[in-house]
Amino acid sequence: MEERLRYFGRRVDALIKGRNLTREEAREMFRQVLTGEQPDLQQGAFLAAITAKGATPEEIAGSWEAIYELDTVKVRPEVSGPLVENCGTGMDSIKTFNISTAAAIVAAADGVCMAKHGSRAITSRCGTVDILEALGVGVECDVSLVKRSIERAGIGIFNGMSGQVHPQALCRILSQIRFGTILNIAASLANPALPTYGVRGVYSREMVLPIARAMHEIGYRRAMVVHGLDAGGRRGMDEMSTLGETLVAELGEDGEIVEYALRPEEMGLERCREEAIGVEPDRSMEALRMVRMLSGEDRGPRRDIICLNAAPLLYITGRASDLEEGVARAGEILESGRPVQKLKDWVMQQSSNPGEHRERFEVLVETACSPS
Repeated sequence: MEERLRYFGRRVDALIKGRNLTREEAREMFRQVLTGEQPDLQQGAFLAAITAKGATPEEIAGSWEAIYELDTVKVRPEVSGPLVENCGTGMDSIKTFNISTAAAIVAAADGVCMAKHGSRAITSRCGTVDILEALGVGVECDVSLVKRSIERAGIGIFNGMSGQVHPQALCRILSQIRFGTILNIAASLANPALPTYGVRGVYSREMVLPIARAMHEIGYRRAMVVHGLDAGGRRGMDEMSTLGETLVAELGEDGEIVEYALRPEEMGLERCREEAIGVEPDRSMEALRMVRMLSGEDRGPRRDIICLNAAPLLYITGRASDLEEGVARAGEILESGRPVQKLKDWVMQQSSNPGEHRERFEVLVETACSPS
């Protein structure tokens, strides 16, 4: 036991001094965290040290490998076409409404098969799981129900903070911390369905290229990693931005990664103020705004940023030839009202009591879309 403590402690000390771990070392250290072989103080020191240093692609891949192999219930949805995921890592400085959730529903309404993997809020007001629960999607369920939802509705969400998805330790660790760590990245990649196409928003410009490399390392075929900036380029979000530039690293099927920056104007969109895309303090109000938007009832900054973030999902799956076309296509999908029907399908399929959830959802839609 003493030697195991010393081994772990030496590597934590190396991280504090700015040294990197190999993929194998990172996997072993995360294995010891997940299996409880290290005391809580050592575990916390490790997570803080590797996060403060800045995780390398190899460290991210190693931590993902430990979580996926040791603490993830695995499923294989039977779908035609690629299985796709999108999410943000959190830990960013600009707090917005759940853009990636709305973007996923828009893409699913166009036939993109979405296998989401998210969590409740850790560093934000309202996480993906929180808003979907408010909308009526069953989030405290086993992976077989999510698999069914993906197969029948074309979209599902694995709750990353549930013991039914990560039964050994991940839910325990995430429930005990209120600051962002490498787990926000590695755990989000530990999707039970193992999709090979993905769009990931990250919390800093320094993480854009490393995360793209890590996604290539763990087997993604096509991916985009993005970090959006405010108008001054000083603060950022884990989404594509209509406030200012977005930094992108795009992984192609040939394994090459291309970096570039995009401005909203290049996508045919106007810049907006930060408060226009902020999150409502009340989750029920946020749910109503989401339903209204997905029904095609709303225009303006929220609609624009949903279209911008749906565009990469349409682009990497071949439904749009480029991002600009993807933005236009996403707008047409929203205009059609199909996304709210897709959300209803999702609520019905990822539910242990479809009848009750159908009635609640219909009331939600009626309330959201009734004249004020």
